[in-house]
Amino acid sequence: MGSQCTGVLLVAVFAAMAMMTGAHSGEPRQPLYRIEKRTAGGVPAAQRFTATQIELLEKLNRADATHLDRLSEVVVPEAWFFDERAYTTLPASYVPARPYPKLLVVYLPGQVFGAYASGRLERWGPVSTGGRATATPAGWFHLNWQATRHVSTVDPDWEMHWYFNFRNVEGLALHEYSLPGAPASHGCVRLLERDARWLFEWGEPWVLDRTGQIVMSDGTPVLITGAYDFELPPPWRSLTWLAAPIVLPPVLPPGP
Repeated sequence: MGSQCTGVLLVAVFAAMAMMTGAHSGEPRQPLYRIEKRTAGGVPAAQRFTATQIELLEKLNRADATHLDRLSEVVVPEAWFFDERAYTTLPASYVPARPYPKLLVVYLPGQVFGAYASGRLERWGPVSTGGRATATPAGWFHLNWQATRHVSTVDPDWEMHWYFNFRNVEGLALHEYSLPGAPASHGCVRLLERDARWLFEWGEPWVLDRTGQIVMSDGTPVLITGAYDFELPPPWRSLTWLAAPIVLPPVLPPGP
């Protein structure tokens, strides 16, 4: 597999130390990774990996399948048999989220989301948030309204599918769109199509009164945290970063 690429870093690390099992648990070790430097003449990923493996590569590299072959470096796991949740350094259990039946976390520095159900990680995936001039705001939000298809009021050529608004005044939402492997949106949180579809069904929208003007109850809470450093290379392509667990805020606002 590595014969078609040059500059393979023969270094492997344990990922997600916080998710490591006990020495006597009997469960397998966590994933090991390598970073492959891609060349212009390299074999396309679609010819080297199965469809299921491509899906995991999309997650690890924060890039959709179309953009994988455009990356200068690609994170590749040494083994593919783990549960997908083992391939993220988000905490498998997030204690502050336990009071919430559902909580969506978007971690800006790592360009990753985690969906928590009563504090347990249920699903994770890559995101592409706002670019340098249009950064996605950090803060505490709620899912508001949703639409299977929404056309931007800024540019009619921007058609967004599986759209779930979280900041109504500014028109910010989570939705399906291209993931180039870096923050590139105009403030929204881009998702892979399969993740956007899943969130569309999993998340709870707000409830309005009969007039549609007053919010009777908020939708699923959304925590957007951290800040992306545009001066540094993408951190998820660092084996050192992959070895360290993501630390989420120790305290959340009071439950609804």
